[in-house]
Amino acid sequence: MSDAVINGVAGAGGGIIAQLITYPLQTVNTRQQTERDPSKSNAGDGTIKQMCQVVKQEGWRRLYGGLTPSLVGTAASQGVYYYFYQLFRDKAEATSLARQMKGVGDGSIGMLQSLVVAAFAGSVNVLMTNPIWVIVTRMQTHKKASISSENLVLANAPDDVLEDVVVEPPPYGTIDAVQELFSEAGLLGFWKGVLPTLIMVSNPSIQFMLYEAMLKKMKKKRGSTAKGAEGLAAFEIFLLGAVAKLGATVVTYPLNVVKARLQAKQALDIDRRHHYQGTWDAIRKMIRYEGLAAFYKGMRTKIVQSVLAAAVLFMVKEELVKAVKLVLNRDLRLVEKSKAKLSR
Repeated sequence: MSDAVINGVAGAGGGIIAQLITYPLQTVNTRQQTERDPSKSNAGDGTIKQMCQVVKQEGWRRLYGGLTPSLVGTAASQGVYYYFYQLFRDKAEATSLARQMKGVGDGSIGMLQSLVVAAFAGSVNVLMTNPIWVIVTRMQTHKKASISSENLVLANAPDDVLEDVVVEPPPYGTIDAVQELFSEAGLLGFWKGVLPTLIMVSNPSIQFMLYEAMLKKMKKKRGSTAKGAEGLAAFEIFLLGAVAKLGATVVTYPLNVVKARLQAKQALDIDRRHHYQGTWDAIRKMIRYEGLAAFYKGMRTKIVQSVLAAAVLFMVKEELVKAVKLVLNRDLRLVEKSKAKLSR
């Protein structure tokens, strides 16, 4: 089994576990990013308080809205990303070794090469999996409708229920989101937000550049020549992944907000100032009507979620890679022993 396949499978497994742990934070963060009316902003509320509000008003299941396609998307994204990342990295390492044979370089790949490798892998991933994430965003931002107290008065409701209440909407599953999106924008609708998402390829690129740089520095300090993260404890990998993701998230967060707004449902009855025709239209209107602060809505929640998810992902992925290689090596030794016995 090739390193690319092993890393792809391990990345998918690590991504699923990280997703399950941090998904409620993702749902709250997506809602924060897509709130377009400054008068309704609850930025002053903490993440935990907002999660509790969702549970109280809509039920705890809403925190996991879109979980099924999200898990599929995570497995696909991480699998595709890590597979192509390892594939491109192996080719980059082979090129560096070939240059070393000619007396150029030390045979290792530098930060710039790591950045390019991650960018190529990220671009392939975005183009292949964007439709899944549009559906996930739709399901995360789907809310129960509310009836105002004025409407209850008109309906001759009792005085003790004259307050905002939440109405249970029809079920909204993956198929509903797909049909709604297709009816609104056709096939191209599944690639909404792909431009800022492609630009955001710089996020995992920066993340992996920082991760590889810190990993290389740590191994050099210890005098280790082991390949990859071999020889490092799980907690050390956890910390490296967390720091790398933190740096990448702070730099690219505004693009994440634009992407979420483009992918969320744009109701026809909302203020036209908050209805976007595309990436640049969204950026222009956000600056004009909401100010630069709009690009950082929900950033605290995102930092907590993404750093935790990335740290868990790196830790689980590296542990799975080690486990798979251990099993394969053990099987290989058993095969060799069997051959040795037969040759006697």
